[in-house]
Amino acid sequence: MGLLSDPNRRRALISLLTRLNAPICVVCYMAGVAWFMGLAFEPFTLRTYMSENAMGSTMVEERFPAGERALGTGREFSAHKKKAGGMPVDWLVKTMQSRGLEVFTQRFSRRLPFPDEDKERYMVKGTNVYGILRAPRAPRTEALVLSAPCSPGDDNNQAVGVLLGLAQYFRNQVFWAKDIIFLVNEHDLIGMQAWLEGYHHTNTTGMDWSPLQGRGGSIQAALSLELSSDVVTSLDLVLEGLNGQLPNLDLANLFYAFCQKIGVLCTTQGKLQRNDWDSVSGYSHAVQTMMLMVMKQASGRPWGDHGLFLRYHIEAATIKGINSFRQYKTDATTIGRLLEGMYRKLNNLLERLHQSYFFYLMPSLSHFVSIGYYMPAFGLLALILLLRALDLWIQLATPPPGVLSVLTPLVISHLTGVALYTLPIHFQEIAVEHFPVSETEAVVLTAIAVYTAGLALPHNTHRLLTGRGTENGWKVLKLVAVLYLAVLLGCTALINFSLGFILALTLVPVAAFVTPDLCSATPACTLLFSVFLFQELQEMPVSFLDGWMLYLSVISQGILDHALYGSLVYPLVALLVYPCWLLFWNILFWK
Repeated sequence: MGLLSDPNRRRALISLLTRLNAPICVVCYMAGVAWFMGLAFEPFTLRTYMSENAMGSTMVEERFPAGERALGTGREFSAHKKKAGGMPVDWLVKTMQSRGLEVFTQRFSRRLPFPDEDKERYMVKGTNVYGILRAPRAPRTEALVLSAPCSPGDDNNQAVGVLLGLAQYFRNQVFWAKDIIFLVNEHDLIGMQAWLEGYHHTNTTGMDWSPLQGRGGSIQAALSLELSSDVVTSLDLVLEGLNGQLPNLDLANLFYAFCQKIGVLCTTQGKLQRNDWDSVSGYSHAVQTMMLMVMKQASGRPWGDHGLFLRYHIEAATIKGINSFRQYKTDATTIGRLLEGMYRKLNNLLERLHQSYFFYLMPSLSHFVSIGYYMPAFGLLALILLLRALDLWIQLATPPPGVLSVLTPLVISHLTGVALYTLPIHFQEIAVEHFPVSETEAVVLTAIAVYTAGLALPHNTHRLLTGRGTENGWKVLKLVAVLYLAVLLGCTALINFSLGFILALTLVPVAAFVTPDLCSATPACTLLFSVFLFQELQEMPVSFLDGWMLYLSVISQGILDHALYGSLVYPLVALLVYPCWLLFWNILFWK
């Protein structure tokens, strides 16, 4: 404290920070990147462990015997699905009733703001079918959910068969203390969104759905099953949900513990578990796995039906069957035993999962990085902004120019952000009338046009007001923009660390060193780079043309995810990140 209270020492410290400001910023950036890359190194990770006492032991005897029968039911479901041209509602209702469940249906419809060309749909109508197995030995105040989406074509038929097989098997057990809901939802995430809104009596997305006639207790946990082949070589755990939310780590630990017990090969991000952490290839593998999780989380989109449960504080994950590792094989009976064991453990819960972590990264299923380990990497990047702000504040010891020179770029930049947020959807009809493009292409091209127009609109506004660009004027604007970016990135990282870190990684160097003589990279470049990096991490590299098409698809999907499910990434970028970056863009043209 004496260092800060003594005026002479304080001046000496400030002089040192200003004199070495640029080198310190470079060191902080390199240290932040190095810290993040080191998170996948084994000494920086923690071994996964079960925090919830009720699930601490896997001493459960799994007896599910009907794997082949379940696959036969899946083939029967497939035949009826082809005959009905979609969800075989009547057959599902009768089949669930024959297994002793209370069966209900829910109709829903949703008109998309523009066509989803990836899945070829615009006006979506469908029906969800769910059956409730009432708890025989409890007051029925809590419930668990097992879901399987009814996907187009031959996808996921086996998952529905396993779900119905488990429903029949669970019906003969007497130890259930929670209701178990078996849900088959149509149109993947849209159907799941309708069912969750109906179950919780909310309507946040403007979807039309019929009220649910049957409900269970308060949902404690949920699993979504995706199997598209009779032959499964491994089970992949998908955790990333809407807006980067993750389930309680104990749910992932439970899955991993039963995989180890039963002898099932398990993966995360589609990558196998490795034990050679001390080798270069082992470390590289862990970095790729962790980076894939970071990029999926940063996208803000739900990567499975489980992703929508998380917004209702329901711990959920998707278990996806993979048929890629030919030397291994897992049959449907083993998968059923795995799910049986997990549900029996979840059935033992006396309270919601809360004792383990909600903020974490996973370089593998056996190791995780807690928030206390990865947040310093972001802190080192954020420190750069504070150091630059301090340097600018000291340089502006003389009275700054008029407030209009700063206020006007602020207002115009944010109006441009509002246009980027609102115009693409509202102007799609006009664009379709005047140009030979589809509705989806019109939305994407309008977004790109507004984004590009924003690069030319705001700069030089200070000249119209003051008649000249003062030297201190751009420093005042940069000081405001740097502090704005620091607050924005800090708030983003608290909600979605991965998104905040990626934005900091690309925007902080621009914010720190931009002057009227130095160019700056645009956020659009960050997105384009992320598309190619994601493909490389998945070991599916693409050409520049294919990458550009994926880039356009990502833009349309981001806008669609916001309209359908409430993803916050698009409004965050359009209303806050883009206007903030435009302030730095103004500085380039100050002279």
